[in-house]
Amino acid sequence: MILISSGPTREPLDPVRFLTNASSGAMGFALAAAAKASGARVVVVSGPTHRTPPAGVAVVRVTTALEMRREVLRRVARAHAVIGAAAVTDWRAPRVAAHKIKRYPASLRLTLVPNPDIIKDAAARRRPGQVFVGFALETRRAATLDYARAKLVGKGLDLVVANGSDALASDRIRATLVGRGWTRRLPSQPKSRVARIVVAEVVRLLA
Repeated sequence: MILISSGPTREPLDPVRFLTNASSGAMGFALAAAAKASGARVVVVSGPTHRTPPAGVAVVRVTTALEMRREVLRRVARAHAVIGAAAVTDWRAPRVAAHKIKRYPASLRLTLVPNPDIIKDAAARRRPGQVFVGFALETRRAATLDYARAKLVGKGLDLVVANGSDALASDRIRATLVGRGWTRRLPSQPKSRVARIVVAEVVRLLA
């Protein structure tokens, strides 16, 4: 079974407002389609998205990062590979206001706390033979590969897919695959094609 986290998360501030990002979930569902086509059983833990999941793929719907973490960790022991493609919102409010926060003349200050690192927590539960893949989205292109290599080692991953923020709301992506001791730069191309390349690498690592 290949387990994939996908899409954004939403972190509520009050009953009508939340923190999130521009992720569409396209990459996660493209990975799910590629994994399904490879013959794998696929489970996607998906944040809020209007995208239609591929046929034959089990989808677990969540909203917040804590919900996503719970559902991923419930399934990690049964997975042969885990791909953390979700754009998890890094911060959340420690307390959600019970009612809509009113606008006042004075400024509003928010106190936020960090969300857990889901793919790192999943990889910490690694069993022999499992493969873990993470994504590294960066806005500082010059440091992208350095960040990706740091995540590869620091999170205990087998592969990191590095890309820029321009890919969040697009159906195309310019990515670099970063493995242990190697890198592979890919030209800008549809996410579906990159997904097939990533899944092929996962299959190679599993073998």
